[in-house]
Amino acid sequence: MKKRILSLLLLAAVMASLLAPAVQAAAPANRFYDLNGDAFMSVEPLRLMGIMDGFSDGNFRPNSQLTRAQFCKMVVCALNAEDELGLYRTVTIYPDVKPSHWAAAYINMAAKGKKAISGFSDGKFYPDRTVTLGQAATILLRTLGYKDENIGGVWPDSYLSFAASIGLTDGVDTAKGNSPLTRADAAILFTNLLRADVQGEGGGNFLTAAGLTVKKDMVLVSSNARGPDGKETAMLFADGSLYQMAGDKASNGSLNGYKGTLVLDGQRVVTFLPDARGESRVIYVAKIEGYQITDRSGTKYNVTSDTSVFYQGAETSWSEAKSWVNPGTSLTLYLGTAGNVEYIFVGGGDSSTEAVIVYERGSTKGFDSLAGGVSGYKVYKNGCRANAGDMRPYDVATYASSTNTIRVCDTRLTGYYESCTPSPTEPTSIRVLGHDFDVLTTAQASLAKFRPGSQITLLLTEDGKVAGAVKPGTSGANANAIGIATSVSGTSATVKLLCGIEISGTVDLGITEETGNYISQWRQEELARMQNRLVRVTSTGKNALGLVRLGGGVSGALDLEKRRLGASYLAETVSVFRYTANGIEVLSLDDLGIGTIPNGEISYAHTNWNGQVDIIALGQVGGGATLYGRTSISYSERGTSYLSIYSDQGKVAGPYPTRYDIGGGVYVSAVVDTAGTGGYSSLKPLTALKEVPNTAWSGQGAVTVDGRTYSIPATVMAYNKDTMEWISAKDGRSVVEIAHAYAKKCDMYASDDGVIRAIEVGGDFR
Repeated sequence: MKKRILSLLLLAAVMASLLAPAVQAAAPANRFYDLNGDAFMSVEPLRLMGIMDGFSDGNFRPNSQLTRAQFCKMVVCALNAEDELGLYRTVTIYPDVKPSHWAAAYINMAAKGKKAISGFSDGKFYPDRTVTLGQAATILLRTLGYKDENIGGVWPDSYLSFAASIGLTDGVDTAKGNSPLTRADAAILFTNLLRADVQGEGGGNFLTAAGLTVKKDMVLVSSNARGPDGKETAMLFADGSLYQMAGDKASNGSLNGYKGTLVLDGQRVVTFLPDARGESRVIYVAKIEGYQITDRSGTKYNVTSDTSVFYQGAETSWSEAKSWVNPGTSLTLYLGTAGNVEYIFVGGGDSSTEAVIVYERGSTKGFDSLAGGVSGYKVYKNGCRANAGDMRPYDVATYASSTNTIRVCDTRLTGYYESCTPSPTEPTSIRVLGHDFDVLTTAQASLAKFRPGSQITLLLTEDGKVAGAVKPGTSGANANAIGIATSVSGTSATVKLLCGIEISGTVDLGITEETGNYISQWRQEELARMQNRLVRVTSTGKNALGLVRLGGGVSGALDLEKRRLGASYLAETVSVFRYTANGIEVLSLDDLGIGTIPNGEISYAHTNWNGQVDIIALGQVGGGATLYGRTSISYSERGTSYLSIYSDQGKVAGPYPTRYDIGGGVYVSAVVDTAGTGGYSSLKPLTALKEVPNTAWSGQGAVTVDGRTYSIPATVMAYNKDTMEWISAKDGRSVVEIAHAYAKKCDMYASDDGVIRAIEVGGDFR
């Protein structure tokens, strides 16, 4: 086994004074408080490999300078050649590097054994001088097998230029070749070295040339998996493979979630080297259309059927995952340098095992411990980047090591405590509102205060586990779980919460002998109107649901350009819904185009902890739903006329007995009753904008006619009169793109709120 433990703390202590004797170093630190997450990407692989380390105070000191002796030792460790040091301990090559010098064996090996360094013209090495960037680049080039005759020119400029040409100095400012080398720049240089190819006979990667085995395209899921030795220091990868760490090193988790190269000495991990990367991005899903994900801000991301998706340590493909990834799901996307989605973690990627509950406004107490001492983590609350000022009492925080993020959730659910497993004092599962919730061990103490049959408010994690419990009505812990009533039948209902949890039960209509049939019918009709509507849920008994249909909230018009609803700004992760005759439609802001939507079109708006609007429902406040389409008239055998309304999705309403003097082929706005009566309460033709030239369009999101600008949502329907068919998106082109390109003019049909609802092309227009 060639792997050994190295700490540069010893080197730093020795070099604190040029004449000071060596002192015993503290154990290598694995938490660096003065590095951010990105810097960890360079340092952590080197720390695991023994090339660099931190100091006993938990810092890395990135701006500290390195000596020539320290740099030589790093080179030998990178070459995996420490077993050969015994051959060079008693050799004297430079008069100022006696065998008694702490770095003599490293310097002698680098000079004579590896021919990577040389001294000065006076024959000395000057081990305690700071190493310059030019010297460091020259040493590493020689380590890769390049000779002076391969480079030539003027030193250090030609060497730095050559180093840049092979990527050795990527990420380092080479403008000052004679500047002292900092520890931060040294980390970048050595990371680049590990990715480089060697020169000369045999060639190949630097790591394989050093006698190590590499496995590429590995995705690290966890750095603290339980290994064959029983210790939780093994690395678990997405393909299910598990490798024990060499020596007694353990990763700090900062590399979790990344794709890269696994470096092995035999079957043990030497290090994990992440690929050059773009960025990771946390989003909340607004909608999914095949192989395109739209987040709540309207940004679209294209994926493929075989894009890897990771959830709770298991890997699957997008073609399978898209069937259960729902609107509201938090995803962490890993983007390549070209901006493409390379792979996806659902949530933070990890299944939460412990949580911290916030008890004071603005507090992040316990977050560092939750992250296990790993610094550089980012905090997200309900999918938004957050800071300490965003924390509120009874928020729940969990840590995802795969993405190095603290995930904060403020979902609270009040209901009837139905049952638990195995016991009320130490439950691992609790049933509330017909759903079995997993219980974190850190929640058992607070749950032990409750018994089945009582009312309880659950504090939930981002992935729907119970992190704690409080009494209903506790100040600051009001129930706030909102969902969509996806199924209403008789007095039974199923609700899909926006956090992804599905609950079900029987709705108590409050019917007694005294209320009579009239009250019974009225309440059943009210329950039927909740189908495909946003509701708030509670429970008062076993298998019982209490539903409240949501309406109102923030008042004012929705200004899409300013991203404001009345006086309130929209949250970064705002969810948008529209009530339609076919149910509830999930939208993104981009689908709404630009312009203003009047308050009368807004059924409900909800604000988050920061006073920002995070949920909007469009459509009629009552039991009806607004739909837009093209009329068609049919007649019965007795001559009675019936009206049907068609859209690009096919027939969406009707046939209804006609109550308006209106013919076929007219674009209309209709309010259709969704409570089961099968009629429409209003019908109004849309405003026709005839022969609109393509020059009136502003991109594909707006058009100006007679001085008024109308927004064109991405979901607009378009009809081709030549083919007598609705236009569908094709070959990556949207409906709007295809309609705009078909003819130089078109007819448009707008609703009163200034939104184009339909486009007609063809016919007389060419």
